[in-house]
Amino acid sequence: MQSVKVVVTGPFNAGKTTFIKAVSEITVLSTERQVSDASGEGSGETTVAMDFGRITIADDVVLYLFGTPGQERFSFMWETLSEGMLGFVLLVDAEDPESFEDAKSMIEFFRNMSDVPFVVAANKVPPTDVRTLRSVRASIGLSDDTPLLPVDARDKESVKAVLLGLLYRILDSMG
Repeated sequence: MQSVKVVVTGPFNAGKTTFIKAVSEITVLSTERQVSDASGEGSGETTVAMDFGRITIADDVVLYLFGTPGQERFSFMWETLSEGMLGFVLLVDAEDPESFEDAKSMIEFFRNMSDVPFVVAANKVPPTDVRTLRSVRASIGLSDDTPLLPVDARDKESVKAVLLGLLYRILDSMG
């Protein structure tokens, strides 16, 4: 059995926990906590350590998915979770252009940690929306050889397509 460690990272509120929950065949270990905005009002949850899930791709290939917190203040966890990864998915919310600078920084961080294959997944983008994909690519400054894949983080098949795209890149890098 071949096990592949994959990190799922991206800016705050990009959909990382949802992405892992959509595809995991085990109950996802999640370390989400309530966060509040500046007024003290509740504004949802955020991952403070990691999410963990698993998906069997073939009889002999299992992907272990490690989701990171999205805020830079938890970058010590990014470093820890990146150890031993064979690739990573950077998830961005295509409807939140303010998060694109964070996405750029995260790509740089993870590329500096390990020279492994990665893909960028644009959440909330239908596969036919080429215009939005081009805009996201330009905003993040992705080279043409970096895959930018549309994804609906709630949809198992959509998430599987992104993970398979990454897995093919990992296999290519090994051969």
